Order: sequence, then structure tokens, then C-alpha cells
Amino acid sequence: MTAAPAQPRLVGLSRSEFADRLGEAIDVYVTAMGYPRGTAKQRRTLWLEHSYRPGWRSVAWLGERDRLLAVSYGYWGGPGQWWFDEVRRGLRSLRGSGADGGDWLADYFELTELHVHPEAQGGGLGEGLLRALLSGAERSRVLLSTPEHGPQPPGRAWRLYRRLGFSDVLREHLFTGDPRPFAVLGRELPLPAPDATRS
Repeated sequence: MTAAPAQPRLVGLSRSEFADRLGEAIDVYVTAMGYPRGTAKQRRTLWLEHSYRPGWRSVAWLGERDRLLAVSYGYWGGPGQWWFDEVRRGLRSLRGSGADGGDWLADYFELTELHVHPEAQGGGLGEGLLRALLSGAERSRVLLSTPEHGPQPPGRAWRLYRRLGFSDVLREHLFTGDPRPFAVLGRELPLPAPDATRS
């Protein structure tokens, strides 16, 4: 008789633990997103820099032998950050030059990354990451960007965000230096209780 595989465990990562596991985390990111392996080098420096921003926090799922299966992190967004400035530009373009994003860009937590290794997808790990990360966000709303799904059916990430009540802030947004269209989604915090999101 063989033992059942160990159940994944959800853990918070300190800044030093995040740095120690950065190679694994970026491998999950590259694999989940289908990016070329060369993406990892560029992301390493960026992710480390992000870990020093105000309000930064990270959570992860660990599997057998403490293998990292999924990771998420974010921080408090604000003026002077690249993502904030890019989204404000998009909102101004959408609403006219006098708009600045209003409430969306005030007092928000930026959900920067959330990735589950393809071998571990479909078991609720993404929702677990999202809930754990946002439970300590200490902001009144959360914003994120995710690639548009185009004519394809929405994938797991999109279905998760919609189920948890994320609405459109910007659609078909082009970030500087990236030709792919993105959606910027947001919602007020806290998230609804888990049983309230099941239909």
C-alpha cells in the first residue's frame, strides 16, 4: 500500500524566504504563462525590487518535499510606480485628459503576480492564494492586470476573478513595451466569504 500524496500547505513568505525561493517562483511563473525561459533573468531583479515596496506580502503553496506549486505577491500601489502610471495613462485616455482614475487608483493593493504550476491547477490553489494574500492587504480595494483572452473562452484565472467579483477597470489596455492587450480588473475589499462565491 502506498501513502497518499501530501496535501499542499499554504504559507506566507517573508522577504528572505521569497528571495531564497525566487528561482522556483519564477519557474512556476514562466511555466504557467508559457513564456520563454529567458524571461526569468529579467524578472528576478524586478521581483526582488518589488519585495521592498510598502505593504509587500507574499503567499505560496508548497507540495511534497516543500516543492513550490504556486506563488503570489503584491504591495500597496501608488504614484511613481510604473504600473500605477501606466494604468492612470489608460484611464485618462479612456475618460478624457482631465481624468486621473478617481477612486480606483486611491488606496489600492496591487496584485502583482499570482501563478499556479500547470500540474497543480484546478484544485483551488489559485483561490487559496488570492484569499490569503488579500486578507492582509490593508487597503480598501485591489487591482490587477491579466492578459486578454480574446476570442478564446476565459481561462481559469479569468473565471476565478469573475467569480470573486472583480469588474472591468480597463479593457484592451496596452502597457508600454508589450504588444499584448491586457485587462485591468478591480474590486472592493474584503473579498466575499468562500461560500458566498459558489453558485
